[in-house]
Amino acid sequence: MLYSGCTLTWPWEKKVILTRATPEGLYQLGVEHYQNGSYKKSVEVFQRLKEENPLSTLALMAEIGIADSYFSSKDYPEAALAYREFINLHPTNENLSYVMYQLGMCHFNQISTIDRDQSEAFKALKEFERLTARFPGSKFSFLGEKMTRGCKKILGEREFYVGEYYFNRKHYQAALLRFEKIAREYTNVGLDYKVGYYISEAKRRLVEEEANKKK
Repeated sequence: MLYSGCTLTWPWEKKVILTRATPEGLYQLGVEHYQNGSYKKSVEVFQRLKEENPLSTLALMAEIGIADSYFSSKDYPEAALAYREFINLHPTNENLSYVMYQLGMCHFNQISTIDRDQSEAFKALKEFERLTARFPGSKFSFLGEKMTRGCKKILGEREFYVGEYYFNRKHYQAALLRFEKIAREYTNVGLDYKVGYYISEAKRRLVEEEANKKK
């Protein structure tokens, strides 16, 4: 009876092992780990799929799975590297608009407060603009346009923060340059009214300063 039980269960167990070793089985396993929030495991499985089945169409999806796993675990630098590698290796892939959007989001999610360096905001803006230029009709391009506006608002607020700093310390020329930059490069993001006021006020005070020098 024990022997019979073994002969009945062994083929089933063997089938599961073999199935998990196929590209389809590995991909499904990676997806399961991802859906369960086990992102480290999903990366390992997708990486195995890539290495063991480099010519499979699922190897391409595994590359995206690796990047998405890093992204969902909030390891944005690693995710950005993975998305960038996919773009460089597969410049005509049908999923490229999604990957480009995700790359922009990697940078966007690393943006710091307006009193800190905004290099990530510049990088995000560049990626979203590249996306909308290349795939103007894509649904991810539509999302990219919204994110472009968000990046410009952040960068505009950064410039305003610096401009207001100069203004409050009576460095009106330096302040004016910042406010005028916002008026040129970051319009229609919710800053126009107060920027217009500060431009007028900075110019007025510069005229007053010049007049006082002549007295």
